Amino acid sequence: MPITQFLDGRRFDGEAIRVMGVALEMTCVALRLADRTDPICKIIAEKIIDIARDGERDPNQLCERALSFLRAQDL
Repeated sequence: MPITQFLDGRRFDGEAIRVMGVALEMTCVALRLADRTDPICKIIAEKIIDIARDGERDPNQLCERALSFLRAQDL
């Protein structure tokens, strides 16, 4: 699932976009979200983008931090 549809004008270099896309896919797989149109995917993407905006570029860390955020929200 491309993360570009969730960027809403926010700018990142190509590598950051690739890494965020990988993290988004990893997180959706971890949550067993087969339906990529599920609204939770947007929540995940937004969190990954926020974390990446702070400088994180490791897809494993982006995924883990997004999952931690979701657990804390009890979604």
